[in-house]
Amino acid sequence: MRPTLRQLQYLVEVADCGRFGLAADRLGISQPSLSSQIAEAETDLGARVFNRGRHGATLTQAGVEVVRRARRILNEMEDLHASITGDGIFQGRLRLGVLPSIGPYLLPGVVQGLHRDHPSFRLVIREESTADLELGLRAGRLDMILSTPEDHPGTLQTPLFHESLWAALAPDDPLAARHDPIAPEALAGRSLLTIGPRHRLSGLVAELAAEVNAHVPDEYEGTSLAAIRIMAAAGNGVAVLPRLYAAAEARRIGDTVMRRITAPRARRTIALIQPAAFEARPGSDILAAALSREAERLMADL
Repeated sequence: MRPTLRQLQYLVEVADCGRFGLAADRLGISQPSLSSQIAEAETDLGARVFNRGRHGATLTQAGVEVVRRARRILNEMEDLHASITGDGIFQGRLRLGVLPSIGPYLLPGVVQGLHRDHPSFRLVIREESTADLELGLRAGRLDMILSTPEDHPGTLQTPLFHESLWAALAPDDPLAARHDPIAPEALAGRSLLTIGPRHRLSGLVAELAAEVNAHVPDEYEGTSLAAIRIMAAAGNGVAVLPRLYAAAEARRIGDTVMRRITAPRARRTIALIQPAAFEARPGSDILAAALSREAERLMADL
């Protein structure tokens, strides 16, 4: 059957690298050989997959769909081999997309344990916004993602944990002097700091602000949780942070005072999400269980 599985692998590699030369180096073949194989695949498909130019190789409109389907076929082949060995996703490479508010704090302990138990497991991690995770999953660029389930309809979802939102306050903020959680009315009129609009957290904070009669200032848009925490420490507002970050990072640094927000909307759910299929990829249940355990362990400290 044409194109061959090897040619599909070549198509995906060129799409990922954006250059034939770099893709050839990563594949361990000569660039002329790679170009010949790609041209042969394009002939069999009856469509040009790449536009070639001085600035590299970019996907044509038809190429976007070809590469998306090629990724799916290659993943199915990996799962076929994994079903024989019994190792599932741990048999080869898994491209996992994660929210920046989760990855650096949740994954280190999980990855260490998985590599110990599955030495051949290759995990490629991409930290991206909610919107970009959705695009990556749909295009086949990512195999699975850790994100908020409501933002990825029509996918296969395994809930991992529920996470409350916390307020990071400057030490001299009047709310910092209290030791109990912050009631919604205490945030009325306050500036709530959050990250950019491509992140689900931004939407949650906007909904929270509407609920408690606070506001999200439009003159400042944080690029990271650390950035809005630093702004809060300087007295420029109340940073709204997920519990996992608050427990793993903000509390350790100690430049702000952490208080849980009791408003109904001050929470989010995190799930392991993969493309819709008849069943989850083999081994994803093991990954989900490890992620849930680590999240519970970390959040128990706050």
